Amino acid sequence: MKEEKLKNPMREITIDKVVINIGVGEAGEKLRRAMKVIELLTHRKPVQTLAKKTIRDFNIRKNLPIGLKVTLRGKAAEDFLRRALWVKDFKVANYSFDSQGNLNFGINDYTDFEGMRYDPEIGIFGMDVSVVFRRRGGYRVARRRIKRAKIPARHRVTREETMAYMREKFNLNILEVE
Repeated sequence: MKEEKLKNPMREITIDKVVINIGVGEAGEKLRRAMKVIELLTHRKPVQTLAKKTIRDFNIRKNLPIGLKVTLRGKAAEDFLRRALWVKDFKVANYSFDSQGNLNFGINDYTDFEGMRYDPEIGIFGMDVSVVFRRRGGYRVARRRIKRAKIPARHRVTREETMAYMREKFNLNILEVE
């Protein structure tokens, strides 16, 4: 009981956001079908991502919409993450965690989600899922306008802390891959 009192609630790790990204590579009908996929999965309208530079070999011009993304926060983020991990059988490789304590993994086909069926009008689309973690308190320092400062190293989320959090909260099995 004494140990629980000493634990600082502001150092607790939480899910800041979950970003779902589908890179289509071209504008037009394919992009509209990918938009339908994201709307089916998240019940939110996605934002188009634009090409940063022109690549003639791929027929991509600068500022051409080539992908979609949607950001989820709070309860919606946690629910989607649980469904996405169900698709992966709650197994993720250890290289999916980066040094800043974020988690990134891919899903090959949207029909792997529970309750989703293949629609020939849509086709097959995969997606990238990025999960950003943070501590409960102390991040205003980096975002405020006056006297902005860096988050100290002792308050940043580490890779090991994120792995422990995911094992505890989501019962995630982390595969050790060399």
